[in-house]
Amino acid sequence: MKKLMTIAALGSLLATSAVYAVSTAACVGCHGQHFEKAAMGKSKIVKNMSEADIVAALKGYKAGTYGGAMKGLMKGQVAKLSDADIKAIAASIKGGGASAPAAKTTKAASSKIIDINKNVANSARLNKEDLGNKKVITESTLGLRKANLYKEDSVVPTAAPDFNRPPPGQATKFERAYVNAPPMIPHSVEGLLPITKNNNQCLGCHMPDVAKSMGATPIPPSHFTNYRPTTVLKNGELVKEGKVVGRAKGDMGNVSDIKIAKAKKLNHLYQGRFNCTQCHAPQAKIDTAVGNTFQPDGLTGAFKSHSNLADEMNAGVK
Repeated sequence: MKKLMTIAALGSLLATSAVYAVSTAACVGCHGQHFEKAAMGKSKIVKNMSEADIVAALKGYKAGTYGGAMKGLMKGQVAKLSDADIKAIAASIKGGGASAPAAKTTKAASSKIIDINKNVANSARLNKEDLGNKKVITESTLGLRKANLYKEDSVVPTAAPDFNRPPPGQATKFERAYVNAPPMIPHSVEGLLPITKNNNQCLGCHMPDVAKSMGATPIPPSHFTNYRPTTVLKNGELVKEGKVVGRAKGDMGNVSDIKIAKAKKLNHLYQGRFNCTQCHAPQAKIDTAVGNTFQPDGLTGAFKSHSNLADEMNAGVK
């Protein structure tokens, strides 16, 4: 079990952006500058591992013979590493003096942004599906399955969605659906779920202090802020933001006069934000049943890939 945990811990070792540079520069975010940290608080200290153990772990991921929850993810991460690359990484970690082969200069996939509505919001499709402009509407047109409502012989089940996406670090990002919309997950989540309060592997790449080196979108300031009113029980009364609003018998009282709670900035992720996938969803390759007529206002420039939600929420708040 300890060996499996050690191997799984190396999941963040090579979580670089689309370029498989075999230097250890991207490792320090999780493992520390001298590999003195336990990645995500779970791994063994890599500097205490032997060079042979590191090589065996990385080769095992590449072959698909090692690993627990991170097995699927890491297999994709190390797929393009040669045996020489792996030995160079291990030697570099252990201070063996070996230099890694120079990585080919390529443009990282993360520099591109995919318009997620490109094929569902085009004018030709929307015009074809616009029932309001048709003189005759057939019964088959009314249904989403676009088939005769009185016959089932030609109806087939919808194909299962294809969630096969590139692993983290290799996927292109999706354009946001509207200004300050939660960004969609562009990469595979295999090996990353389920997310729990005590096991959130998203943090290994998306915490602000390491996101840049990982080529990942950093968690925004709003996720490190508690916007909920401070609620305490005092002398048998329920008190919110210093105001008595009800008794302890389940009566929450009238809280309509509490317009906004005082935002409390934290030095850690707010506990109500631990479940990333309640807002950020993986994307599937599937044809939509109908065209999308939604047109976002103001989704230009930086707003296609960045957010100013925290600034908007704090606007006018003293």
